[in-house]
Amino acid sequence: MSEASLERAFGHQFQDRELLQTALTHRSYCSPHNERLEFLGDAILSAVIARRLFERFPMLPEGDLSRLRANLVRQDSLHQHALTLALGDFLLLGEGEQKSGGHRRPSILADALEALFGAVWLDAGFDAASAVILRLYQGMLEQLTATPGQEIKDAKTRLQEYLQGRRLALPQYSLTATEGEAHAQHFRVACVIDSKHIRSEGSGATRRAAEQMAAERALERLSAS
Repeated sequence: MSEASLERAFGHQFQDRELLQTALTHRSYCSPHNERLEFLGDAILSAVIARRLFERFPMLPEGDLSRLRANLVRQDSLHQHALTLALGDFLLLGEGEQKSGGHRRPSILADALEALFGAVWLDAGFDAASAVILRLYQGMLEQLTATPGQEIKDAKTRLQEYLQGRRLALPQYSLTATEGEAHAQHFRVACVIDSKHIRSEGSGATRRAAEQMAAERALERLSAS
């Protein structure tokens, strides 16, 4: 696949192609690599999500806002977005990382996505980077509900409560594939909601992470129906 397809999925066309290349370059491949851009991207992601939460939940205290933000910007969430973008297909990795499945490793994918956020910031400014982040996070942000002191729930719990509240049968999760060597396995899971004729899929470095992604996608389809 071409970088142009990644840019279309990501929502930004780079003017400075070197920034894009650097963001996609792991330190195992060569220098310059994406760690400095990751530093920038981490900062802007935190700022953009913090502002959106601040605006959306005016009654929440600082502690609850911090927990919501931490849940959204954690590695697992970034990894899910990176998989949606097929980001691993575009990464430049050293031979060792290629052989060990580095293009599927959650930490590498999450770091590369943050590096892309940093690259957009340098390429086109804060507003452009903010637009990219909010577009990627739109589904997660729309599904958030929070009141002061409320526990922040993961996607599987939210999906279960959604169905129980409507007296519908609980979703069924099934492992559809296991890929990679034992030290770098990658799992694919299907989530089926028969009553709604919904089947979603998720993937991740653990079965739990794959189930969470499948549940998140099921929630997105339920909210759109």
